[in-house]
Amino acid sequence: MGETLKPYSRAWLLSDRPTSRNQARLGRAYIIWRRFAENRLALIGLGIILALLVVAALADVLAPHNPVQGDLMNARLLPPGTPSYLLGTDDQGRDILSRLIHGSRLTLFVVVLVAVIAAPIGLIVGTVSGYAGGWVDAVLMRITDIFLAFPKLVLALALVAALGPGIENAILAIAVTSWPPYARIARAETLTFRNSEFISAVKLMGASPFRIVLRHVMPLCMSSLIVRVTLDMAGIILTAAGLGFLGLGAQPPLPEWGAMIASGRRFILDQWWVAAMPGFAILVVSLGFNLLGDGLRDALDPKEAGQ
Repeated sequence: MGETLKPYSRAWLLSDRPTSRNQARLGRAYIIWRRFAENRLALIGLGIILALLVVAALADVLAPHNPVQGDLMNARLLPPGTPSYLLGTDDQGRDILSRLIHGSRLTLFVVVLVAVIAAPIGLIVGTVSGYAGGWVDAVLMRITDIFLAFPKLVLALALVAALGPGIENAILAIAVTSWPPYARIARAETLTFRNSEFISAVKLMGASPFRIVLRHVMPLCMSSLIVRVTLDMAGIILTAAGLGFLGLGAQPPLPEWGAMIASGRRFILDQWWVAAMPGFAILVVSLGFNLLGDGLRDALDPKEAGQ
């Protein structure tokens, strides 16, 4: 008889003979976390994203000033380091730090909604296409190719121009242009195990194609999809900032980072901080998502898992 392992201990999590489904899941999660934690850059990325979440959640507490109301008489274009205005003020006398803090909410709002809309669409299209094959696969992939033929920003610009400026329309436009890569990934994953033995066994048990795709195929595509979505977060932020810069995203006086850069470009030579501070915020957050995505890719890579 083997020694009884204490539940949730390290040995219990790493056991090669789990006694329950819960133990197997927790053990796999622990192994993935260990791989992820070995990557210091990934931990830095995770720290940046966690900091963004905290700042967005506590924006009302952390922001020293009102983000949309300024003091034109006494606080217009003050440089960084000015008492009460750590990062300076813009041309409307508004505190840049407060606008960046509240702008983090808009950034997360855009990123989360785009991911929630685009990822499921891509997952459904890709898995159905890969599993069904035939004319269904041909039609769905040709539609995907049409979307992929257009540069993402150009297509998003066209959609927002048709729908009208605004943060909601910008989110919809970015989501519509973001799902095709996810569909390609889901289809490729589906094709690798569509004819595998365990799928054949499920068929013999009488499972319908709908149940097979929903309960067995889609979960197997999630790891690759999560990695790709995380890596795409930086692109989503940049696209949203680009739309805001062109006046097609969030509208004034909302503290959207791209719009802040647009308003500061007139002063870029003399009052550089008006445009540089939101640009630096975009850089840091985009870097954080890229580092996090790279770490997740390494941790979830099945080749790495087999070593």
